[in-house]
Amino acid sequence: MSSATRPRTSYVPRLPLAGVLRIGRPSDIWFKPALSAVCAVAPPNLTLLALGRLDLAMYTMAGSLCALYAHNRPYAARARALAWVVLGMLGGLAVALVTASLTTDAVVLVTVGALLAAVQKTVCDATRVGPPGHVVLAFISSAFLFAPQTLGQVPGHLALGGAAAVWAWIVGMAPGLVRPHGPERRATAHALNATAAYVASRGEGDGAARARAAAAAAVHGAWQSLLSTGARSAPRRALERLVVRAEVALAVPADTEPERLRAWARELRGTGPVPRPDDLADAADELLGVEAALAFGEPPLLRRLGPLAPIALRTALGCALAGYVSLALGVGRPYWALVTAASLYQANVTLTWSRGVQRVVGNLVGVLVFAAVAPLAHLGQAALVLCCLAFNFGAEALMSRNYWLGSICVTPMALLITEFARTQQSGALITDRVVDTLVGALVGFVAAIAVTNRRAGDRIEHALSAAERARDHALTVVAQERPAPGALESARRALAAAVVDLRATADAAAGEWWQRALPEERVMHAEQAGHRTLAATVRRQGLHCLEGARA
Repeated sequence: MSSATRPRTSYVPRLPLAGVLRIGRPSDIWFKPALSAVCAVAPPNLTLLALGRLDLAMYTMAGSLCALYAHNRPYAARARALAWVVLGMLGGLAVALVTASLTTDAVVLVTVGALLAAVQKTVCDATRVGPPGHVVLAFISSAFLFAPQTLGQVPGHLALGGAAAVWAWIVGMAPGLVRPHGPERRATAHALNATAAYVASRGEGDGAARARAAAAAAVHGAWQSLLSTGARSAPRRALERLVVRAEVALAVPADTEPERLRAWARELRGTGPVPRPDDLADAADELLGVEAALAFGEPPLLRRLGPLAPIALRTALGCALAGYVSLALGVGRPYWALVTAASLYQANVTLTWSRGVQRVVGNLVGVLVFAAVAPLAHLGQAALVLCCLAFNFGAEALMSRNYWLGSICVTPMALLITEFARTQQSGALITDRVVDTLVGALVGFVAAIAVTNRRAGDRIEHALSAAERARDHALTVVAQERPAPGALESARRALAAAVVDLRATADAAAGEWWQRALPEERVMHAEQAGHRTLAATVRRQGLHCLEGARA
């Protein structure tokens, strides 16, 4: 359909309420970020407690919170990701501390905080750093903008944050000594289980399409995990064979037993040997495409930043307005409203609405928890530190089940952190937090509606074109009498990635407001054609491998 005949009807999806607060299953590794948070926070805080300088603990907390990142990444990739998180945290902290030392003008401080939040949101989304994303970084930089400072104190405070961040990096990398391929094994097991769920559905029922999309995304995620490091050890090659088997089952489900996939997934738990599928044991050509995939990296960062411009503008505008409104209301901590607004922004307006509901409910329940725990925390500084550690663990343990559950622990933890320097009146803290939560959520959501993201529809067109090109290339390779080694695998991998990206782009655009009607039928037909071509490449690979074995 040409741009001249493309429908221009404004599209406004409904804002959901049902299911927004539904409690999901915990992630497979819910305890890992929870324990990492405690291990990263406890030594610096307890050391400062012993030295009688708990007032400096908020600076070490900034570095310790870096341990929350990159738990799903292989350790080589995790080392790089955590290093970049640490540098990003220190950069934001440095800007905040220097700004706080140069001015006390609250309007200037809110403006700088909003700009920092927008940069952090954009860079985290572009680099796909993963949860908790920009929220923790925005919390750190915004809070320290309102921490009284002199310019001479900045290097020492930065050093405290940097030292704690180095310890957080060590905590994040430590599990690799025991289970060096744990993240890759989990990603592969997830791909096998998701594919088994789709195969078991036999392509029937209302959930079949959703199961297929989930399985395709899981397989794509497993490849991203396996291809994120350059070294290809024997265990990793074995995992690659299992992901190839999941891809085959996804393309030709009728020829696969779902229980077999689940059995392989169960064997990946622990540290035992990686199972080897008998039907792929000698199919070395299946994996030649992995070398081809390694040759193509991510698109340049600047190209990934471009489509995020509307989200960056939403974040900057929403955070700034939330802080200004909080100042106008006379609230003493406008950075709470700023961070609340920053935490809302997701891929589209509908998801932003859902996150806003979760944030408000979690924070309101959280202040009640704080009111109940405050008398215990005020018994002494040791009790204060222990309460913070307990809430740190609870926040990470519950966050994967639903954001609002994790917020129930994040809220009292944030309130208790403000008391590291001195005990404060609980009633005033609770009032400020409630007001700032409501202001941040309301103003932040209004900004999300006001700043339209009409590029979402354009990205669907680009994703459709990319999927069609990948499908045409795959069909060309399938039609060749004797494809080059690895050509089929590379074409299949590229097509699978294009189909996954098309589904993700369509889902993101479906929740956006004020845009033209979405080409839902074209997306559906492109997905179906892509799946048929993937099946054709799998069948062609089987013939090609058989011919190679006979030669």
